[in-house]
Amino acid sequence: MKRNAGILADRAIGDLFGSGRLLSEAMLDSDQIQPASLDLRLGSKALRVRASFMPGPNSTVAEKLQRLTLHEIDLEHGAVLETGCVYIVPLMESLDLPADLSASTNPKSSTGRLDIFTRVMVDYAQEFDKIPAGYKGQLYLEISPRTFPIIVRRGSRLSQIRFRIGHALLNDGELLDLHRAETLVASETPNVSNNGIALSIDLKGTGPEGLVGYRGKHHTAVIDVDRKAAHDVLDFWEPLYNRGREELILDPDEFYILVSREAVHVPPLYAAEMTPYDPLVGEFRVHYAGFFDPGFGHAEAGGTGSRAVLEVRSHEVPYILEHGQIIGRLVYEHMLQHPEGLYGTGLGSNYQAQGLKLSKHFRAG
Repeated sequence: MKRNAGILADRAIGDLFGSGRLLSEAMLDSDQIQPASLDLRLGSKALRVRASFMPGPNSTVAEKLQRLTLHEIDLEHGAVLETGCVYIVPLMESLDLPADLSASTNPKSSTGRLDIFTRVMVDYAQEFDKIPAGYKGQLYLEISPRTFPIIVRRGSRLSQIRFRIGHALLNDGELLDLHRAETLVASETPNVSNNGIALSIDLKGTGPEGLVGYRGKHHTAVIDVDRKAAHDVLDFWEPLYNRGREELILDPDEFYILVSREAVHVPPLYAAEMTPYDPLVGEFRVHYAGFFDPGFGHAEAGGTGSRAVLEVRSHEVPYILEHGQIIGRLVYEHMLQHPEGLYGTGLGSNYQAQGLKLSKHFRAG
């Protein structure tokens, strides 16, 4: 059955370039189009600004930048972006969307795992990471490294965009039906509410020492976002272990990498997104929402047992997390078409069949 609302798959994203609805300063990278999203690339300059801002309904981003820019940084040959600073980078891609096509953006998985705060904004926007149907114009990425200073350059990929027609979100009843048919999360009693299915935290740990996660160190060397397996884990992370009590005290404003107790499955005709858990239930949040492409955790794509890695930060007060506590929710959307490629099948997917895992920038073992 052909759907009239849903997420665009890889072939349709490619067609946007062919029709001039998606434009770029340079040819696409061979692996830039994902099963249900497109990686966005940094342009040639970064503008250090005084503070984050919203363009608002009466202003373009460029107009606000004229007033707020402190200095310009050339990214052609790479440059360091410091922690605690805010940068705006015009992206290489721009849009000329038709009236029925909208988009949303998110940090890439590796970006979130490095605690790099990013969000996309467009002219006249009143919300970050949301691009209205019919938008025509430039895309800008706000970047603020939180824990580690980073090296970026023109063409670095920190964020991704997903295109949709109409309303594609599954409601509670549809989610439960899909879970019964496809097992979305490995839970005998799925917690479904507010159009999302819950994930809980694993604090039992893995391996002989009971590794439960990592806490980011401060005052480290820089991380080059384009280099894989280039850094030693212990130079940047403090491992955390199960010490007999299946709980973890989150220190305020520290950054943690943890993992879900449940394996996650995204069937080929669906896309999913992690949403931060309701702050009313505790003083913490899953810090970065994230896209899960079709095929994540899918057995035929080599993903049996793929758990969700979680970037967690406590705010204001210390907070005790306990094993099995709900920490996030997955929302699912229909795809408009079956993707030609699935996550994990020859696409260079870094996190298929994962458990607790740091970003691709760190050497394993």
